Amino acid sequence: MMKKKSISASKASLVLFLCQMISALDVPLDSKLLEELLQPPTITQQSPKDYIVDPRENIVIQCEAKGKPPPSFSWTRNGTHFDIDKDAQVTMKPNSGTLVINIMNGGKAEAYEGVYQCTARNERGAAISNNIVIRPSRSPLWTKEKLEPNQVREGDSLVLHCRPPVGLPPPIIFWMDNAFQRLPQSERVSQGLNGDLYFSNVQPEDTREDYICYARFNHTQTIQQKQPISVKVFSTKPVTERQPILLTPTGSSSTKVELRGNVLLLECIAAGLPTPVIRWIKEGGELPANRTFFENFKKTLKIIDVSEADSGNYKCIARNILGSAHHVISVTVKAAPYWITAPRNLVLSPGEDGTLICRANGNPKPNISWLANGVPIAIAPEDPSRKVDGDTIIFSHVQERSSAVYQCNASNEYGYLLANAFVNVLAEPPRILTPANKLYQVIADSPALLDCAYFGSPKPEIEWFKGVKGSILRGSEYVFHDNGTLEIPVAQKDSTGTYTCVARNELGKIQNEVQLEVKDPTMIIKQPEYKVIQRYGQVSFECIIKHDSTLLPTVIWLKDNDELPDDERFLVGKDNLTIMNVTDKDDGTYTCIVNTTLDSVSASAVLTVVAAPPTPAIIYARPNPPFDLELTGQLERSVELSWIPGDENNSPITNFVIEYEDGLHESGVWHYQTEVPGTQTTVQLKLSPYVNYSFRVIAVNEIGRSQPSEPSEQYLTKSANPDENPSNVQGIGSEPDNLVITWESLKGFQSNGPGLQYKVSWRQKDVDDEWTSVIVANVSKYIVSGTPTFVPYEIKVQALNDLGYAPEPSEVIGHSGEDLPMVAPGNVQVHVINSTLAKVHWDPVPLKTVRGHLQGYKVYYWKVQSLSRRSRRHVEKKILTFRGNKTFGMLPGLEPYSSYKLNVRVVNGKGEGPASPDKVFKTPEGVPSSPSFLKITNPTLDSLTLEWGSPTHPNGVLTSYILKFQPINNTHELGPLVEIRIPANESSLILKNLNYSTRYKFYFNAQTSVGSGSQITEEAVTIMDEAGILRPAVGAGKGYSETLFATSPVMHTLRPTFYKVQPLYPRIRNVTTAAAETYANISWEYEGPDHANFYVEYGVAGSKEDWKKEIVNGSRSFFVLKGLTPGTAYKVRVGAEGLSGFRSSEDVFETGPAMASRQVDIATQGWFIGLMCAVALLILILLIVCFIRRNKGGKYPVKEKEDAHADPEIQPMKEDDGTFGEYSDAEDHKPLKKGSRTPSDRTVKKEDSDDSLVDYGEGVNGQFNEDGSFIGQYSGKKEKEPAEGNESSEAPSPVNAMNSFV
Repeated sequence: MMKKKSISASKASLVLFLCQMISALDVPLDSKLLEELLQPPTITQQSPKDYIVDPRENIVIQCEAKGKPPPSFSWTRNGTHFDIDKDAQVTMKPNSGTLVINIMNGGKAEAYEGVYQCTARNERGAAISNNIVIRPSRSPLWTKEKLEPNQVREGDSLVLHCRPPVGLPPPIIFWMDNAFQRLPQSERVSQGLNGDLYFSNVQPEDTREDYICYARFNHTQTIQQKQPISVKVFSTKPVTERQPILLTPTGSSSTKVELRGNVLLLECIAAGLPTPVIRWIKEGGELPANRTFFENFKKTLKIIDVSEADSGNYKCIARNILGSAHHVISVTVKAAPYWITAPRNLVLSPGEDGTLICRANGNPKPNISWLANGVPIAIAPEDPSRKVDGDTIIFSHVQERSSAVYQCNASNEYGYLLANAFVNVLAEPPRILTPANKLYQVIADSPALLDCAYFGSPKPEIEWFKGVKGSILRGSEYVFHDNGTLEIPVAQKDSTGTYTCVARNELGKIQNEVQLEVKDPTMIIKQPEYKVIQRYGQVSFECIIKHDSTLLPTVIWLKDNDELPDDERFLVGKDNLTIMNVTDKDDGTYTCIVNTTLDSVSASAVLTVVAAPPTPAIIYARPNPPFDLELTGQLERSVELSWIPGDENNSPITNFVIEYEDGLHESGVWHYQTEVPGTQTTVQLKLSPYVNYSFRVIAVNEIGRSQPSEPSEQYLTKSANPDENPSNVQGIGSEPDNLVITWESLKGFQSNGPGLQYKVSWRQKDVDDEWTSVIVANVSKYIVSGTPTFVPYEIKVQALNDLGYAPEPSEVIGHSGEDLPMVAPGNVQVHVINSTLAKVHWDPVPLKTVRGHLQGYKVYYWKVQSLSRRSRRHVEKKILTFRGNKTFGMLPGLEPYSSYKLNVRVVNGKGEGPASPDKVFKTPEGVPSSPSFLKITNPTLDSLTLEWGSPTHPNGVLTSYILKFQPINNTHELGPLVEIRIPANESSLILKNLNYSTRYKFYFNAQTSVGSGSQITEEAVTIMDEAGILRPAVGAGKGYSETLFATSPVMHTLRPTFYKVQPLYPRIRNVTTAAAETYANISWEYEGPDHANFYVEYGVAGSKEDWKKEIVNGSRSFFVLKGLTPGTAYKVRVGAEGLSGFRSSEDVFETGPAMASRQVDIATQGWFIGLMCAVALLILILLIVCFIRRNKGGKYPVKEKEDAHADPEIQPMKEDDGTFGEYSDAEDHKPLKKGSRTPSDRTVKKEDSDDSLVDYGEGVNGQFNEDGSFIGQYSGKKEKEPAEGNESSEAPSPVNAMNSFV
């Protein structure tokens, strides 16, 4: 038994219906076949169920149907037969069921009110239309009433009632004044859904006598107005403020019923002073995102496309500073019937089974009833093949008499659905639709597809044979398609022959023959080859082919994938291409393409043109200008120009360039017209109307262009219609309610005549509107006002002049002006990734609410407060823009352990839309920054006081501080490292039981639950034991006692031995580079013991060469790499010697590109050299004078000061000391007091260097210059000053002595 198949009910033609069938009876689109097949009627077009007509115009009730044979039509009115022949005012259109009721010739529309239904019937069944309710529109007059003036006290509420007449359909209400200007509305004054004008509180400016309510009846295009209402506001001082009360709706609650799919409108208008603000919520749920809109200053809640899920309680809250009022509206969403599964047409063969299914839903649940040919199925003629089971009709073993049209009616109290579906039983013998003896030609080794289009009912079986009496085709070398096509995947020469297709079913058999010819492929047996030719030589490319003798090939030559130049030097032969007198322009790729009706092949070769050896005796020059220009054969649109060439000057003229001047529109300006080969001296020129032409000719050879010839005589062409329209037509609105149409105006000569103007036309796209047109002067812009916001328009601009119009212009699509988006993105979600990074998601807004070109989304986010400090600060909002229709983005650079807010807005060309509700999120804790300062004070023999500031950025809740310290002796050896954990609420600490006269280095950092932050390091020294107390035993000065808190009751002394040790967790981090063209400044941060010897290694990035090493002078944390190559990427790393090969991670930088220097090298300037020589000479003279005075024993003021404060301990230095003993500073040679290497107040700032002069072994009072060199300074300080710096027991070096002397 064949499976049932169904086809979808369509409102298209019979062709479309047959295309959509999915049964076994696939009907090919054969026009002859389609005309012969029987089909029950199908309603294709009908008037709407509720049809409101204009009482002034004829009533047209549509009813169109298709079927075979064509159906006949009848009508019922109010349930009874409507005999149109008895009513002279009613006619039916030919070959149609559409009724035309003539109202304009004396009929009255009211007489034809009623319920109409159309029936379309043929021998296969009857289809019926919906019940069409005809009602004429009504626009009754306003009833007369006496309106008393309204006198209102300032601050009171007021309602001006409109009460428009009841019309069909209801009118549109608006308020205007006597000058026909709309009354301004605001949060205080607004119009309700019932048309009344509400004042939350009246103000003196509300006094006027022309409050007029207007009612517009769209069907009849009439506007009626109410009598003007007068309002007078009188003032009382003071004005009493009032808490909100609701003007509408009244009471505390109300109910509202709305149908599924409709727009739900809820309204709350409140009185009060100050003016209340309205807010809407849904109890127990959220307002639906993307379907909720607020109108009338948030007094109206609008939800589009409502469903049952929108049922519930909606609360409006009116609030001002004195209080609030609320109202709850209980919304119930009902539903008229809607389809779940609509019945679909069935096309069956005799004996087949099938079903019609009709399923609908609604609230309340709809009732399902069936009709057969427009009659209730219970009283319809019986059909033994039919069985009704609720919403399903089951057909078994259908016969041709089972054909009928069935109607399914689903109805409840809110409406009904009616659907027609037919059952069409066809019994047809096989037919083959492919033409007999159709010839198929293919190339060998390619697929061959032989058609056998067929139809029959039941569906025929298809078989293929080769030859008239051959055996049936089977096997893997053939593919049999369901539509009857035979495919031979790889056709060979022996596949040529006659193929027979046979179609058979139980009603008959038919066959058809087709022919297959397999051809030899086309081949290029000798392809063009690469050629190098000298300029002005001759070259030839061959292209010899082999092809099937029954196919006619065509050969095409291309140059650089384009047509050959239109040049007589190119000669195309049967098997070759020859180029004469080759020039540089002939350089390129030449392709030979061979085409037949069945295949195509190609081959290419490159031609390279080289210069010919020059002849030294020949002098080449530009040609002389042409002369003796003459115009002949003048016509309206053409003229012939001839000339005599000038001297070529030993270089052949390759071409002539013709230019023209338009003396009428652009006198003195020459334009390019055309160019011709150098062998041609005449040319036929195409002309434009309404131009006063003059021509000139320029000769061109390989050397260049000649001077222009003298102009020809002038020739004025006649005027004509414009040939072309303006280009670059655009439509872009500058305001939400306009459309700015712009175009590029025609040039003067393009006008073709005087009086150039433009016809600008526009109409809204996808709306059945007529074109609106306006004719403007010769401008390039026109503004259309009063347009809807951001809708597409079809635009065209047509040129015209005094003689007529240009051809019909093409249409372009533009858009009216954009407005700000209406809706904020919904469902904003934030995912915090880590303490400084978050990801935000949102739902895209509906495109129809963007009201413009979507440009992207903006995320506004700002820090509300730090969770550790709980202190608010000035809010600095940050903005990130995400282009396009993105729905997520990353928020970088967040501060740890902080509270943030964000919102998202959609952006179009006009600006930003409303913000989404603020979303709050928090970042987790991070590691803190370093303590803000570490100060070490009050040094004693055995203690130091440490004071510190909390981190500037705690980035969380501090859990503790970590203090590490170790002693350092004179040889830079490090003692054991001691670690102390300090509570987070402490800000100072006294370390006791330290060694006297000992330097300590401290490492200090803060901690949160995440980990430790950056550390700060300082050094301090306990003071010297001058009284000789607490003398250490063996190893004194090489140890320290255990450090305890000042409040600790336990104190004891421990003096370990010193070792050469590595610093705790030494590391080099934050390697940064600042690169120029030939050098780079490398800087780094080092954590660990002092006195490390650093080095810098570098090399070319990506190179396998060994690293180059540079030693850093001292323990500086920067170094300058010189002699680098400009524009080169380098790798660099920093290491510390003696730390087990400890190095930083690699960094990569790139030097700047080499730039041409615009500066003058000053060292090479004569004036600078002379100046330097003069300075050197003066310094030499000064030195000579100084040495002469010294040898004579002369004293300086410094010497006198030394003599006045002579120290008996000072001994003049000997000559082998390398110093000038008699002028030495007494204080420079005092013995160093033990342990006095630091000032008594050892306060160290964070930014000071950790290095000291003692560490570098230099003399007293030294300082480093900016370039790192040491500058000695003569010391003339008093005895009380040694505490200001370190002293040395060593004699000053000769450099220091000379610096002091000078």
